[in-house]
Amino acid sequence: MKKFHIIILLLMLTEYVKASEDNTFYDQLNVGGFSSAAITLHRDAKAEAAINELNLLLSWNNHSRLSFFSELEIERPLAWNDNERYSRKESKLDLERLYFDYNLSEVVNFRFGRFLTPNSRWNLFRAPPLMWTNSRPLATSRLFPIATNGITLHGALPFKNVELEYKLFTELLEDQQQDNNELQFEHVRGARFSVKSDSDIGISILSFSERDAFNGLSGASYRMLGLDFVTNLYETEISGEVFQRFTSKGKEGGSGAYIQTAVPIKGNWYWITRLESLNRPNEGSFGRWLIGATWRIKPTQLLKFEFSGGSGDQPEAPRGFSASYALSF
Repeated sequence: MKKFHIIILLLMLTEYVKASEDNTFYDQLNVGGFSSAAITLHRDAKAEAAINELNLLLSWNNHSRLSFFSELEIERPLAWNDNERYSRKESKLDLERLYFDYNLSEVVNFRFGRFLTPNSRWNLFRAPPLMWTNSRPLATSRLFPIATNGITLHGALPFKNVELEYKLFTELLEDQQQDNNELQFEHVRGARFSVKSDSDIGISILSFSERDAFNGLSGASYRMLGLDFVTNLYETEISGEVFQRFTSKGKEGGSGAYIQTAVPIKGNWYWITRLESLNRPNEGSFGRWLIGATWRIKPTQLLKFEFSGGSGDQPEAPRGFSASYALSF
C-alpha cells in the first residue's frame, strides 16, 4: 500500500478530530497489542529463534456512529539462526489494518480502509494469543489475499436463537508493494455469510486475479468457494475450513483444507491435532499434520509446543518442532 494512501486515511481521522468539540476525544482512544516469540528446530536440524511480531492496536470509539481501528506490525524485529546468529534483516514494518466504521444500525454498517479479507475464520482471528498453534494452515495464507484495501458492507440479523451475519466487500485500491514470498492479488471482491449459535458456520464467495510472481503481470482470474466452521463436542473444540478455486473458464484452480481439534487434558492444558492439505497450480500438492500441546496460562497468554510434518517446504509452516509464547496487552 503506497504511503500517500495511508496518509490520506490518517488525515481523514485528523480532520474529524479537529472538527470535534469534545475535549475527551483522546480519552476515548484505546491502545493495546500482542506479540509472540518462538524457537524452531527444523526437520533438517537447523535451529532458529525469533520475536515473530510486535503488533500495536489503536482504536477510537465514543459510542457514536463513527469509529476507527488500526493495526501496525513490526514483523520479526529480532531473529537468530545457526548461520547468521542475531539478525534484523527480516524485520519490516507493515500496516496490517487501518479502517473507519460507520454504523447505521445493527443491520447496516460500512467499513472503509484496509481490513482483513473476511472469507476465512482463521484469517479474521489470526493473532497468536487467539490461536491454538504456532503456524497457520497453508490453505488460509496461500489461496486468497489476506488483506483488502476497499469497502465492506456488513451487519447482523437476529433470527430466533441464532444470529445471521453478512459481509459484502470489494477492493478499491491495489497493494503497491509486496513482501518477499507474498502472493499478489488484484480485483478482489466477495461475500461471507455466517450463522452463529452454539456453532459458528460460514460460507464465502470470492473472485480475484492472481499476478504472475515473476513479472508482476496480471495472471489467471479465479472464483473461490469456502466453508468454515467451529463447534464443540462435549468439551472438545473442532474447527475446519475448506476452499476450492476455479478459473474463469471453469477449470480447477487450486484447493485447500484443514481440520483441527483442541481437547482439554488437564487444568488449562489442551492437546492439539491438525490435518491439512494444499494444492496450487504449477506448485503441486502438499499434505501436513500437526500434533502438540497448548497451555492457556491466562486468557491473554498461551504457551505452545508442537511437532509438524508432511510433504513440501513452505516458509509459513516449517516442518519440525517449535515452541512459542504469545500474549496480548
